[in-house]
Amino acid sequence: MNTSLRMAVCAAASALAWRCAAAGPATTPIDLPTAVRLALDQPAARAAAHEVAASQALVAQADRLPNPELSYLREGQQAGTRTTTAQINQPIELGGKRRARVAVAQQAAGLAQIDWQARRQDIRADVVTAWHEAHIAARRREVAQALTDLARRTVDVAGKRVAAGKISPIDETRARLAAVDAATALTQATSALTIARIRLGALVGQPADTLVLAADSAPLPDVEPLTALLARTEESTAVRRAQGQLAARQAQADAERAARVPDVTLSLGTQRDDQANRRQAVVGLSVPLPLFNRNGDALRAALRRTDQASDELAAAHTGTAAALTAAHTRYATARNEATLLGEDVVPNARTAYEQTLKGFEYGKFSFLDVLDAQRTWFQAQTRQWDSLENAWRAYADIERLAGPADQR
Repeated sequence: MNTSLRMAVCAAASALAWRCAAAGPATTPIDLPTAVRLALDQPAARAAAHEVAASQALVAQADRLPNPELSYLREGQQAGTRTTTAQINQPIELGGKRRARVAVAQQAAGLAQIDWQARRQDIRADVVTAWHEAHIAARRREVAQALTDLARRTVDVAGKRVAAGKISPIDETRARLAAVDAATALTQATSALTIARIRLGALVGQPADTLVLAADSAPLPDVEPLTALLARTEESTAVRRAQGQLAARQAQADAERAARVPDVTLSLGTQRDDQANRRQAVVGLSVPLPLFNRNGDALRAALRRTDQASDELAAAHTGTAAALTAAHTRYATARNEATLLGEDVVPNARTAYEQTLKGFEYGKFSFLDVLDAQRTWFQAQTRQWDSLENAWRAYADIERLAGPADQR
């Protein structure tokens, strides 16, 4: 191979390699289950798991016995007359303090576990909402683009009819204003799509400009009847956390009650008396006298906090039931509206617009009729996507409150 041919081959290979590097790695479209899995692997979801591990370590720590104390005492400085004592003091907990301390730590670990599950459930609901918002934003942009193209077409038709003397130049001005409005709506729809992709990308941990979403052809799912959802309020994260908080407060009250029993300290050692030239054993027992502090105020505070947790549990029951009822109602309303708009109103509005525009070209309708039909079609599509968005948000709220559908 001569030198010029070798240089040509190297140049072609370099150009091909640069083009492949610029194109970047092939990106697989992300469907909703994959988006949920990616979001649950992000730091926001992993952070709560560290608290679970930390709280479990504190359970083991709470079960430890108190450390003994080594003491050394010397009386006198002159050899032959001084006394030296070495002893070990071991605190002994009474009143079930250790058991109560472990129970408090276990309840704290249970609360951390519930918080971790609630965080994962919130992230899943956020992904469901953001996923469908991104798809709906893309549909809105497609509609805005189509309306922009139609508005330009209308301007062309109006210009031809003005040139032919069939309509007033004012109608052409109206058509141009309608085209400007359509272009503005397209700009807003593009911005909304960018924001929706940024929000979803932040949840799944991928840049918005490289995010590729799989097609969303799934219809709005069915949800359980309201009575079945209300029967599951005991399993909701809000109620479970309130129950865990009540158990933790009760365990703390037990720990404060156990703290009222004074501990004893057992002392064992040896004493060396140089003057008597002998060594003798030392045994002692010390007990604090609960004359000034019997931990009564701390116990009363713990009992009041238990009452507070009990009321918060009742409020969690009421609040969860009300939120589920509202979300279920919003979902049913939005789903019915989206179905009606998609199957009846939007197709009829499009047909009416096309017929009006065609009739305007033949002089059967005024330009105001065309603008009115165009506006009606746009509003019908906007309402359809608004209803779909509201339905998916309500569905995500139901999952946030009652758990994912595959766990119900």
